[in-house]
Amino acid sequence: MAVVYQKSTGLTDVEMHYCPGCTHGVIHKLVADALVELDLLDNTVGVAPVGCSVFAYNYFNCDMHEAAHGRAPAVATGIKRVLPDNTVFTYQGDGDLAAIGTAEVIHAAMRGESITTIFVNNAIYGMTGGQMAPTTLVGQKATTAPLGRDQAHYGQPLHMAEMIGLIGGAAYSTRVTVVDMPNMMKARNAIKKAFQMQREKKGFTFVEVLSTCPTNWGLTPVQSLSWVKDTMMQEFPLGVFKDIDKKE
Repeated sequence: MAVVYQKSTGLTDVEMHYCPGCTHGVIHKLVADALVELDLLDNTVGVAPVGCSVFAYNYFNCDMHEAAHGRAPAVATGIKRVLPDNTVFTYQGDGDLAAIGTAEVIHAAMRGESITTIFVNNAIYGMTGGQMAPTTLVGQKATTAPLGRDQAHYGQPLHMAEMIGLIGGAAYSTRVTVVDMPNMMKARNAIKKAFQMQREKKGFTFVEVLSTCPTNWGLTPVQSLSWVKDTMMQEFPLGVFKDIDKKE
């Protein structure tokens, strides 16, 4: 019988723990597929910090390292400098990267560290109960903002892909999503490109992925996909914000 589809060899056989409708699993597969297709898996080290991605070491079929909350880029920097020929990536959520870890990722990009960051943005703190994150939309409700994010009090959401795109050491910064098949294919290509550019030692590469969090958004999985398309993408537009391969 012809094999139509099979699980990526870049993933282990461990059953994932993510909530129904969460797209972490999809993003895991895209990262794993990219590493396999580029023949990088056997020499890859992933770094997962605190948050919903904390158990990523169970799922990626490569060497994995845990990091303290927000410190994944610092840990990845150390690993890459000791093992410069290895592929090194961080897998981080918005509560981790855009809050306690903002300085870490900004300075890793500024130094032009040859690592890749996969940034999963679901606009809320997922694992710890749905608190407001730096990426929470104005008016969006959270456990620490039950009436919705107040711009006058909390300011506007952070746009990380745009910020990274302004930094000299960054080689590639893009924002994608995985809410439907066409966007999954674009996300797949973006992640693969980020790893390819790392292999070519071009600098820091950054892929922001708009993701869902049905549990903390209080929506069904289907409603969550629609919310990303209809609301979240209006605040966080998809696109490439820096690509040194494309000269203006």
